[in-house]
Amino acid sequence: MGSSTSSPSPARHELRSTPVRERRGGIVLYLKQYVRAPGQIGAVAPSSTELSDRLIETIDFATCKSLIEYGPGPGNVTARILLRLRPETNFFAIEANPEMCEVFRHKFPNVKLFEGSAAKVADYLHQLGMVPDGSVDAIVSGLPWAAFGQTLQKSILEATLRVLKPGGQLTTFAYHHGVLLPAGQRFAKTLPQYFSSVSRSRGVLWNLPPAFVYRCVK
Repeated sequence: MGSSTSSPSPARHELRSTPVRERRGGIVLYLKQYVRAPGQIGAVAPSSTELSDRLIETIDFATCKSLIEYGPGPGNVTARILLRLRPETNFFAIEANPEMCEVFRHKFPNVKLFEGSAAKVADYLHQLGMVPDGSVDAIVSGLPWAAFGQTLQKSILEATLRVLKPGGQLTTFAYHHGVLLPAGQRFAKTLPQYFSSVSRSRGVLWNLPPAFVYRCVK
């Protein structure tokens, strides 16, 4: 478990592969990891640019002082975040899958990444010298909630609520087919128990699979 030592900077960020190779490689990587660990990945392809932008469109990057990404995978959403992130904003990611971590660190060597569970987000903030309780403006999640059991869903949501500021937001996506599953339905019913406001975006039909975004405000 660890993190890189330098702060992220959008200006210094470099992608180390072409967009076409990156996209193809990302799909192959997701397929392999989905077969090996569907409870960690829960997807057959990385998030599209359209879904990535939908996830971050309600974040005020001009005033955001602290931002966390759960489950970045190979970093499709991360790349969109870095285009808008101010150098002074505290930003780090949490990824549980070791192979995804390796890919992410290669692509984003200047981004702090913790290998572990999002349920330990307060511990990671503490390691960075940040106050865990109520210190985070926004969290962007790529976690496969519909693949999680109830205990894991609740432990991550409780940890998330602890670290978010009042008025802070969690944005996360769900697949249209996932809300038909018991775990997906349970997650949709659970969100209002933790957040004062929960809204659902219009669908992103060109994502694979089609998806939508939940915006949850503390």
